[in-house]
Amino acid sequence: MLQIALVTLLLAGSDGALQFASYYQDHMVLQRGPQQAVIWGHATKLGDTVSVAIAGHGSVTGVVTKDAAGHGMWKVKLPAMTDKGPFTVSAKSSEGTVMIKDVLFGDVWLCGGQSNMEFPAGHIMNATAELEASLKYADIRIMRVRNIQSTSPLTELPGNGIYTNWTQPTKVAVNTFSAVCWLYGEYLYNDRKYPIGLIDSCWGGTRIEVWSSPDALATCSHITKRYPSAASILWNAMINPLRDLTIHGTIWYQGESNAGYYRQYSCQFQAMISDWRQKFHQASLGETSATFPFGFVQLAGYRQSATSVGSMPGLRWAQTGRHGTVPNQDLKNVFMAVAMDLPDYNSPYGSIHPRYKQDVARRLVLAARGVAYKEPGVKYQGPFPKTVANNKAHHTINVLYSYGPIMVNTNNGFEVCCSTATTCGAHDNWVAAPIQSHQDNEVVLSTTACTHNVVGLRYAWRESPCDYKKCAIYGKDTSLPAPPFIHTDNFEAGIIVG
Repeated sequence: MLQIALVTLLLAGSDGALQFASYYQDHMVLQRGPQQAVIWGHATKLGDTVSVAIAGHGSVTGVVTKDAAGHGMWKVKLPAMTDKGPFTVSAKSSEGTVMIKDVLFGDVWLCGGQSNMEFPAGHIMNATAELEASLKYADIRIMRVRNIQSTSPLTELPGNGIYTNWTQPTKVAVNTFSAVCWLYGEYLYNDRKYPIGLIDSCWGGTRIEVWSSPDALATCSHITKRYPSAASILWNAMINPLRDLTIHGTIWYQGESNAGYYRQYSCQFQAMISDWRQKFHQASLGETSATFPFGFVQLAGYRQSATSVGSMPGLRWAQTGRHGTVPNQDLKNVFMAVAMDLPDYNSPYGSIHPRYKQDVARRLVLAARGVAYKEPGVKYQGPFPKTVANNKAHHTINVLYSYGPIMVNTNNGFEVCCSTATTCGAHDNWVAAPIQSHQDNEVVLSTTACTHNVVGLRYAWRESPCDYKKCAIYGKDTSLPAPPFIHTDNFEAGIIVG
C-alpha cells in the first residue's frame, strides 16, 4: 500500500519546469463539446502567460498563479470540440514547451467503487474472446488510478509509473482493467459512435466513508462514525486529484462493505453523489455539470440460499434512497443496473464476485442511454409496482405495475408482513404470498398464509433472491428484472412512490 510520503517524494522530484498535470498524457481522451475540456499544469514563474493550443484549432491563454501549497500552477479551458481528432495539444510559456499527442475528444467517464468494480476483465465469463474483441476499439482509451491513500487532499496523482498511463486497448491493459468499466465503455461506444475515455479508480473491500470527502461525511453527521482515522483517505488520494478534469459522468459499484450498516447508507450515498457533483463542477470551472449523470450497480446475489435474508436487501433499498427505482426526487439524474438476479455461486474468485459483468454493463448502458443521454423511447427499467390493493375479503393482493407486458418466471418471490397490529413491526413475521394469477401488467397474490393482518409487502427480499436470471418478474419486451421493493409505510393507501 502506497503512503502519502511516497507521493510527496515523487512530486518533489520534478524539475519544476512547465508541465501538464500528471494525467494529461499521450493517447488520452478529453471531454467533447458542448462541454469545454479543462487542462491544467505546473510552472515556477508566477504571473507568466501559458498558451495552450490544439493543433489546427487555435489557442487559449492562462496565467501562472500560486496554488494552496504555494506552488505555481495554471489552468485553462479549451474550445468546445466535437471533432474527435486525434490532435496534438501543446502548452508554451517562457519556461518552455510541452505537448501531448494522439489526444481524442469524447465522453470521459469515471468508474469508482470496491472489488466488483475493480474485478478485472481477464476474470469475466468468456474473457479470452472479450479481450480479443477489445482490440477493435481504438477510440476507447483507458487509465487506471493505482491504489494510494492520504489523510489530506492531494492535488496530483503520483507519476513515474505508480499508476497506469492512458493507453489504447491492448490485451495486456484490458486484462487487468475494471471489467464493468471497460464493458460499459465498449457498449456505450457502440451506441454513441465517438471516443470514450475511462478512468478506473477503485479499491476492493472499501466502504463508502473512505470515498467521501469530509463535507459529505458531515452531511450525515448524525450517523456514528465507525473508523474516523480512515474516513476520506481514498477521496483525498484517488478522487480529489481528478476534480479539475472535465468529465461527463460517473459509474459506481460499491456497497458490499457497508451492507451491515445499510440504514446509514441512504444518507451517505446521496451525500457523496451531491458532494462529488459540486466539487467536480467547481474545480472544472463549471464545465463538469453540477448534476452530472451518476450510474450505479444495485448489488448482485451472493450465497445460494432460499431463506437467508441478511443485510443485502436493505443495502439495495438504501442505494435507491429507499424509493426502489431511480431517478427519483432524492437521486436526480441517477441511473442503475439491477444485478440481484446475476449470482455466480461457483465463481473461482468468491461468490461475492460474480463473473457476469457483461450483463451488468449492458443494463448500465441501457439506463445511461435513457437517463444520461436522454434518448427518447428507451425502456431502461424493469417493471416496478405503481399500486397495491389489499383485497381482505378474498385474501389476495393485486399489484399493478408501472408498465407491461410483464413476464412471470415463477410464483415465488413475494412476501407479506403478517401482524396482530395495524403496522409492520420489527418482530412480525413475513410469510410467502405466491402469485395466484397474472396478466399484462398485474399480478394477484394469495395471502392465505397470513392468519392475522396483512400490513406490508416485499419482493425479492433475499441476499440471493434467485438463480441466474430466474427471479419472478421481468419486463417481457426488455428482459429487465423488476427491482426489489418493500412497502410497509401507509400500506393501506396502496401507493408505492418510486
